[in-house]
Amino acid sequence: MVLTFAGVILVSIYFMFVTTPNELAPTEDQSILFFQARAPQTATLEYNEIYTRQIVEAFEAIPEYHESFLILGFGRDTSTVFGGFKMEPPTQRGRSQMQVQPEVQGKLAGIAGFQTAVFPRPSLPGSGGGLPVQFVITTDAGYEQLDQVADTLIGQAMQSGDFVFLQKTVEFTRPRVNLVIDRDRAADLGIRMQDIAANLGTLLGGGYVNRFNLEGRSYKVIPQVAREFRLEPGDLKQYYIPAASGEMVPLASFVSLEERVQPSQRTQHQQLNAVTVQGVMAPGVTLGGALNRLESIAAEEFPRNFGWDYTGMSRQFTQQGSALILTFFMSILVIYLVLAAQFESWRDPVIILVSVPMSIAGALIFMTLGIGGATVNIYTQVGLITLIGLIAKNGILIVEFANQLQIRDKLSRREAVEQAAAIRLRPIIMTTLAMVMAMLPLLLAAGPGAVSRLHIGMVIATGLGIGTLFTLFVVPAVYLLLARDHQAAAQKEAAEALPDERPQES
Repeated sequence: MVLTFAGVILVSIYFMFVTTPNELAPTEDQSILFFQARAPQTATLEYNEIYTRQIVEAFEAIPEYHESFLILGFGRDTSTVFGGFKMEPPTQRGRSQMQVQPEVQGKLAGIAGFQTAVFPRPSLPGSGGGLPVQFVITTDAGYEQLDQVADTLIGQAMQSGDFVFLQKTVEFTRPRVNLVIDRDRAADLGIRMQDIAANLGTLLGGGYVNRFNLEGRSYKVIPQVAREFRLEPGDLKQYYIPAASGEMVPLASFVSLEERVQPSQRTQHQQLNAVTVQGVMAPGVTLGGALNRLESIAAEEFPRNFGWDYTGMSRQFTQQGSALILTFFMSILVIYLVLAAQFESWRDPVIILVSVPMSIAGALIFMTLGIGGATVNIYTQVGLITLIGLIAKNGILIVEFANQLQIRDKLSRREAVEQAAAIRLRPIIMTTLAMVMAMLPLLLAAGPGAVSRLHIGMVIATGLGIGTLFTLFVVPAVYLLLARDHQAAAQKEAAEALPDERPQES
């Protein structure tokens, strides 16, 4: 019956692990929320300034608002605005950061000039910038088909309810104007192609050519057409180019304009055309759950020549998740080899390590139920690996003493393990209680980093407590099944050591 119970616990570990929400790190209340807003591709800094003032007004209408910062544009990308909503410390406000975030998202979503996403600052430094979800679609097909597949993915993902915001990093809405030159007409006027390029470069390029001094200060000389004459594409036709005769000829006499639409940028990932779908999860949805949703949609909807990958925080999450399983089994292997050398046996370490899945199951029970908001994250994974070493000492105490009783007192395996479990009960309980009590500061922590400390403390305390309870029943049963009969082995060795009493032939 005990072995059947142990088998059920062992099988349940898999189901509890896969049903527990997973993420890179728990969200901490850091008193700040980031936002990223995207304007149309034709937006200017003046356009952004108008709508960012509305963002500040929306911030000021929220009671927890303390201060904010905004960055208009990144380099040449004037269509993106990044900023932060800063709050008072948690002790000085009535709502947590997680409770304030939906209100901030709702107010910014009402600003018509931007597509805005609000997200918390990453709890782990160096976990990647940008929005939490960054799902990269890759293909060797053209960008037009790539854009259609990305739209399908976003549409179905938003219908699932797991996301409050999703967008593509590449938009096929950037206007482009091509200057189509009538080469024959330009040749008749004596105008060369390099003359056209040089003159337009001077009029529109905004290049630095020299400096001049004025009242003791040095200023750059940047030749360029005045702003009011370069606001519209049609203004190009009003420019004049010198002909071979010396006359100034308008561009409109030999140039026409061709308007097109192109991607905002042509990005690649692993040498394939790529577009990144980025966004923010809905409240209560973890990063792992959001990525699983996107993967399931991609597996159903993507054409054959399409694949997916991750970047930013999502990439770190997927890499860290696969590393956990390898680290976990490597830890068990190292401890098994150390115990095999200590006991000079390949069986005894197996009996001792039976306690490990018992403790893992004890911790996963609370994580699966979501007590304390615990998930499978980098902190709980550290706790699970720590349990391997902590719980193994219970099995060591029982197995080592049972072996000694077999050899010293000539007891059978059953009698030896029963006495060992009874005699070692007190040290097992004392060491377990001491470790569980040591977790109380983590369980009762408050302030910055309290959530991560709660998670690691809860995993160790529950896994060690419940695992010890299971160990007291399971290890003796497995000992009867697998342990070596030291008494019979000792008798056999003694018989082999006796001298041969048969008479010697002369």
